[in-house]
Amino acid sequence: MDILVCGGAGYIGSHMAQWLAEHDHRVTVLDNLSTGHREAVRWGELVEADLLDPAALERAFAGRRYDAVMHFCARSLVGESVRQPYDYYANNVAGTLNLLEAMRRHGVERLVFSSTAAVFGNPVADLIDESHPKVPINPYGASKLMVERILADAAHAHGLRSVALRYFNAAGALPEHGIGEAHACETHLIPNVLRAALGTGPALQVFGDDYPTPDGTCVRDYVHVQDLARAHALALDYLDTHPGTHAFNLGNGRGFSVREVIATASAVAGTSIPFERAARRPGDPATLVASSRRAREEMGWHPQWTELAPIVESAWRWHREPRY
Repeated sequence: MDILVCGGAGYIGSHMAQWLAEHDHRVTVLDNLSTGHREAVRWGELVEADLLDPAALERAFAGRRYDAVMHFCARSLVGESVRQPYDYYANNVAGTLNLLEAMRRHGVERLVFSSTAAVFGNPVADLIDESHPKVPINPYGASKLMVERILADAAHAHGLRSVALRYFNAAGALPEHGIGEAHACETHLIPNVLRAALGTGPALQVFGDDYPTPDGTCVRDYVHVQDLARAHALALDYLDTHPGTHAFNLGNGRGFSVREVIATASAVAGTSIPFERAARRPGDPATLVASSRRAREEMGWHPQWTELAPIVESAWRWHREPRY
């Protein structure tokens, strides 16, 4: 198949491009390189374009025939979205509308969309499944939920087939392929822990140690980026026999606390990792763990990276010798 990977120079998008190429699909990467890395585009042609530029999108589609689009382009920093909501609605919602209109004009009828657990807001259940109330508490989550609604409307109006995949905590890397997680402004726990171990990042802070969890620190569900890529491929297959719009939660179904992540990283790195205790951050729930039962039953998706140590170790190998 010919697949357009929007945001394919980014963290998850580059791992998706690698998976597709390894499985004999033809890949074209569309990215404006605002947060992605040119060096991460190792599979397929790079088309530099911005979703907010309809003329550039038209040039990206003109003279090409894509079988499907995988859409990873987004601004995704929760705190920044609170400070700059207009930017998030413009980029994540208006940009997606431009992409969908380009797809409609050029007859591309299948989309796999990168959504997020942030559409749910504060959890009201120990395991979050697809029926959980969707009450996002920040513009980032709200923008993704808006796109999910647009996809449902597009299915009715234009026959678009789509799957929205709601990630919990993407983690890990494929250092053997020269790709990993490299954000200029890093907010994810595992890379920040590893940077602290290497002495290349700021002092590590643990935000709150008085939560109602076994060790007092927040519990999160970590899913390896390669498992996410495989889920996208399965979602594309799912659309062969399932018209309309669909959504699946993606996680391992078990949580690890901040202290457990630090202890695991310390064992992997072979060094102690000091940290500072800080006050809780507003809006941080005690526990966020996915129920991925529907993805397992309907798409046949089963995470292969189910233990924390191998996930952290893959990220550690990347952070020791990053390529970009």
